[in-house]
Amino acid sequence: MEELTKESFEEKVSQVEGPVLVDWWGDACTACKAFMPTMEEIAVKYDGKMPMYKFNTSQKGCRRFCIKQRILGLPVIGIYKNGEKVDEVVKETLSRENVEAMIEKHLQ
Repeated sequence: MEELTKESFEEKVSQVEGPVLVDWWGDACTACKAFMPTMEEIAVKYDGKMPMYKFNTSQKGCRRFCIKQRILGLPVIGIYKNGEKVDEVVKETLSRENVEAMIEKHLQ
């Protein structure tokens, strides 16, 4: 999965018409790091069906950007359409099954 920056987010997510997945994570988030191998497996499974990216919220100078994107806790796996978040799986509901179900819903 390609790593996004706040500069590349516009091009890779906001300007894309179809669904795009973004895995929001942070350096200090143990749940994020624990789920990362599973998310990489999911990205391989759905390769070519939906663009998938990861965004490290620990990047310098991105706090306001993350708040603007309504990322207030981690981890968040979000689906975006036309630059707007339309669905998400958050820490309390994070599982392979829930992420794949969300992806499948937006591929139809």
